[in-house]
Amino acid sequence: MILGMSSYKKAILALIIANVIWGGASPIFKLALQNIPPFTLAFFRFGIATLILFPLVHRELHNFHDEVENWRDIIVFALSGVTVNIIFFFLALRLTESINAPIIGSFGPVMVMCLAYLWLGEKVTTRKVLGGFIALSGILVIILKPVLETGFDGSVLGNIFLVFATLGAVINTLVGRHLAHKYPPLPLTFWAFLIGTITFIPLALTETASFPILDYRGWIGIVYGAVFSSAIAYAFHTWGLSKISASEVSLFAYIDPVVAMFIAYPLLGEKPTPLFIVGAILVFGGIYIAERRLNYHPLNKILQKTKSK
Repeated sequence: MILGMSSYKKAILALIIANVIWGGASPIFKLALQNIPPFTLAFFRFGIATLILFPLVHRELHNFHDEVENWRDIIVFALSGVTVNIIFFFLALRLTESINAPIIGSFGPVMVMCLAYLWLGEKVTTRKVLGGFIALSGILVIILKPVLETGFDGSVLGNIFLVFATLGAVINTLVGRHLAHKYPPLPLTFWAFLIGTITFIPLALTETASFPILDYRGWIGIVYGAVFSSAIAYAFHTWGLSKISASEVSLFAYIDPVVAMFIAYPLLGEKPTPLFIVGAILVFGGIYIAERRLNYHPLNKILQKTKSK
C-alpha cells in the first residue's frame, strides 16, 4: 500500500511519524533528565545517532562534499535545529512541565509567517496579523501560567526557553526547505548531527563531575533520543521537507501536543489545568485564523489518505 502512494503522500506519512515521535519526546526526555545532565544527554543522543547514520550514508558523503557550494547554510541548519533547539529544549524541561513544550512549539507556524515577512518580503494580511496576535496571547498565557497559578518560579524561565527552542526549529525548517531541494536528506541529516554533536562536547565536559550512574530513565532517554527522536524522526522530517513547503511542514506540529498529553499523564502525572486549556485554545484558534487551511492539517491528510484506499 505504501509503495503505491505518491511521493507527496509518503512525505505526509513521514512527517506524521516524525511528529508522533517528537510528541512523545518531551515527557520521555523530562523523565530522562531526572537521571542524566542535559548536555550529556544531548551529546549521547546525537553522537549515537551520527554513528547509526554513518553506515547508511558513507558512500554518499564524498559526492555530497563535492556538491556543497556553501557550507554556511548547512552549519546554520545544524546549529539552529540541533544545537540551539536542543540546548533550550533540555534546559526548559528541567524547569517546566513537558506538556508545555509542544503547545509553545505549535507557535512555529506564526513564527514562520513573521520570518517569511522579514526575510522573504512575503505579504502579510490583516487576518494573519490578527491570528498571530491571538496565538501570541495564548503563548503568553502558557508562559505566565505558573505566576497566575502558584506564583513566580523557574517554570516561567523554562517556558521562555521553549520559545527560543521553537525559534531554532523554525529557522531550521526555513533553511532546511532550501537545502532539501539541493541535497539528499540522509547525508544532510548526518552532517547536521555531526556538527551538533561537536558543539555539545565542551558543554558535556562541564557536567562530567556530576555524571551519575545511569538507571532506566537515563537509558530510555539516550535510546529514544538517538534511535527514534534523532535518526528516524529527523531523517523523515528532512525528507518530507523536500516534498512539502515549509509552511505546510510547520503545521504538522499540531500532532505533538496530543501525543505529549497522552504520555505525560501516566509517565509524569502532568495534566492540563484550566489556564493551560485556555492558552492552548488561543494558540490553535489564532493559528487557524491566520492559516485558514484545514486541508493542510495532518488529521485531514490522514482522512484523505484513508478515503483514497
